[in-house]
Amino acid sequence: MKMKAAILYEYARPLVVEEVILDPPQRGEVMVRLVASGICHSDVNIIRGEATAKLPIVLGHEAAGIVEVTGSDVVGLKPGDRVSVSLIRSCGRCFYCVRGHPNDCEGSHPLSFQTRIHNQQGEPITQGINVAGFAEYIVVDQTQIVKMPDDMPLETAAVLGCGVITGMGAVLNTAQVEARSNVVVIGLGGVGINAIQGAVLAGARRVIAVDLLDNKLVFARTFGATHTVNARTENPVEIIKELTGGRGADYVFVTVGSERAVTQSFNMIRKRGTVVLIGLIGDEGTVPLPVSRVALNEFRVIGSFMGSTILSEEVPQLVELYQQGRIKLDELVTGRYPLEQINQAIEAMERGEAVRNVIMF
Repeated sequence: MKMKAAILYEYARPLVVEEVILDPPQRGEVMVRLVASGICHSDVNIIRGEATAKLPIVLGHEAAGIVEVTGSDVVGLKPGDRVSVSLIRSCGRCFYCVRGHPNDCEGSHPLSFQTRIHNQQGEPITQGINVAGFAEYIVVDQTQIVKMPDDMPLETAAVLGCGVITGMGAVLNTAQVEARSNVVVIGLGGVGINAIQGAVLAGARRVIAVDLLDNKLVFARTFGATHTVNARTENPVEIIKELTGGRGADYVFVTVGSERAVTQSFNMIRKRGTVVLIGLIGDEGTVPLPVSRVALNEFRVIGSFMGSTILSEEVPQLVELYQQGRIKLDELVTGRYPLEQINQAIEAMERGEAVRNVIMF
């Protein structure tokens, strides 16, 4: 079938919106007519050439819409279902899946080495980050999909697919933050704001938000941050030490792809404290590790990918928390754009004007 999609042909160039061909779903796959698709920094990292992928490519990896067609052997989904879509694809059988870590699945999927998208000449177009959500329709594996209640706004359901589960999951699943902890979150995009929400939900004593932009710091307060620090005009290490009796925070979550932020985080935590790295610094990003300090102070430095999330279990739980008014999701969507204005939406996000810009179809 024909559809419109935003395609990246060259790094650091605008996306091109044009008509392409989408093949029908195969065994275990589902075609979804998209209603909304969020723009994440991971997409922009590829667009700007800071991370590489096979071009041409359709990016976008958190989305929501209506099931259009199901392939054979699809269970629990039918045309007309309202769904949220994530990049997490799991086989259910590999080493990591059977140990409860489907976000780290190493199983083989046809969509891992095939694409259902082609141009008018039949040439393949890569489905970026497992979804290719900057398009009117997608074909994904059934394990990437979670059904939504009928009263769940689909633009809200879209942000569940990455930003929400990555930020909240890093706090609740990966780090398992204890009640009354002192928590620092560096970077207040979609992931950072949801890490703030996760810390509040975990019962943190202090939730300290760090960013370079005052508008984002104000926004973080509305999601539960108890303290804010502008790292452009203030010394975040000194302030965090003051707020924690000179000891340092129990947890520091680095949600931005910044080598400086990662390096600073080692000076923000207490003995036996934990640094959680979420933001990506490109393919070659590295930071010096203070090995002696890590050993002597028993620091923990851990990574978190997609919030260590089990989609089928945890997304419904987050929807329930949203329906109870215990977490905010609607407020995360700060801009709505048609597909034809996707480049403007990306530029606005890069200027720091949005937490999550969403493409509406």
